[in-house]
Amino acid sequence: MSTYTLAVVGALGNVGTEMRKTLERSDLPIEKLVLMDVPENAGKIVEWKGQSITVVTAEADAFEGVDIALFSAGEAAALELAPEAVKRGCVCVDNSTAFRGSDVDPLVIPEVNPEALDNHRGIIANPNCSTIQMLVALKPIHDAYKIKRVVVSTYQAVSGSGQAAVDELHQQTRAFAEGGELKVNVYPHQIAFNALPHIDVFEANGYTKEEMKMINETHKILDPAIGVTATTVRMPVVNGHSESLNIETEKPFDLSAVRELMAKAPGVVVEDDPANNVYPMALTATGKDPVYVGRLRIDESQPNTMNMWCVSDNLLKGAALNTVQIAGELIARGLVKVPVA
Repeated sequence: MSTYTLAVVGALGNVGTEMRKTLERSDLPIEKLVLMDVPENAGKIVEWKGQSITVVTAEADAFEGVDIALFSAGEAAALELAPEAVKRGCVCVDNSTAFRGSDVDPLVIPEVNPEALDNHRGIIANPNCSTIQMLVALKPIHDAYKIKRVVVSTYQAVSGSGQAAVDELHQQTRAFAEGGELKVNVYPHQIAFNALPHIDVFEANGYTKEEMKMINETHKILDPAIGVTATTVRMPVVNGHSESLNIETEKPFDLSAVRELMAKAPGVVVEDDPANNVYPMALTATGKDPVYVGRLRIDESQPNTMNMWCVSDNLLKGAALNTVQIAGELIARGLVKVPVA
């Protein structure tokens, strides 16, 4: 069996840390792991599978000899370094927004469109976290009944904004309990005991950039004919994104058949026993790989429409896990090489 050299770029960040952990428990044939980060972190030692790995600076020449690089270093770093890595024969899987809208670089969820990898040119984009979990849940329904329209409202955890947001939520919660000052730095308003219908910047059409990501990425990954509208909300939850999905299909469906379909779908776990208070929750999904669905019910206001509640760990399936799964697909399909221009 062939073995590979993999790199994690942004290895000490929240998602980079999850990538390292996910690689450690994966069965990918990794011969060597290279950990890259900002110059300030170069020289730090990280334990991985019993090895002591020294972090190196993320720079062009560090990609020499690397087969696959998993990027979680932000858009600017990806735009600068991924093309340099590709020049050195490295296939890059990027978790930022840098290449998601590209006409040539595939945007991939392995359970949804793995075939998109077949024509990659060295860079593969990892979709937005909220899009990933939604499309993993929608794919089996679309295949069976053809989705016509989706209305999605998200309830997103602060970990999606990075560690500073998690720290701010904790600080505000402690300050509230102790009668102290609730400091507001990361978000435009207090996040503790609040809900902010504002993720990323507002665009000219009144939607946020996050909302438009979900719309545009659904069209690129699943089907451009699906009507999608989104409202994304930041919640005082540390980890785990939740979504309310209203799904209209072209073909009629039986709800029990949909439950069976979802139960068999890759990457999906059904938690749907509301009589016994069983339904997906961010708290119980945290630290777990699947996309959880529940609260399946008929929308009685119009035909061929259902409602669904969907929850997943945004740092795992929404970021690190999906990226590692893409690397696995590249290896399985024999695509760990940069096509010659």
